Amino acid sequence: MRIDTPQSLGRAVRTIRKQLGLTQPELAMTAGTSVRFIVEVEKGKPTCQIGKVLTVLATLGMTLDLRPPPGITDEPTADPSKGLSDAADA
Repeated sequence: MRIDTPQSLGRAVRTIRKQLGLTQPELAMTAGTSVRFIVEVEKGKPTCQIGKVLTVLATLGMTLDLRPPPGITDEPTADPSKGLSDAADA
């Protein structure tokens, strides 16, 4: 499934949670988050903490796979100075 907005991620989490027969409180307890956090993820809140979101996905057995744009490889560059800029440049 294509995830391109916080809302589409939320729909995917809700769909898988329901298919697994989990309630929001059960998922929250298993993932170590609050019920409110699960509700916010499922509603597509754009400011949810990515670390917690990844924990929720892992709890559901989901993975998040990123693909580079066409023509770009995810292989490390031979010259680190030609790689992606670090956060200090942002």
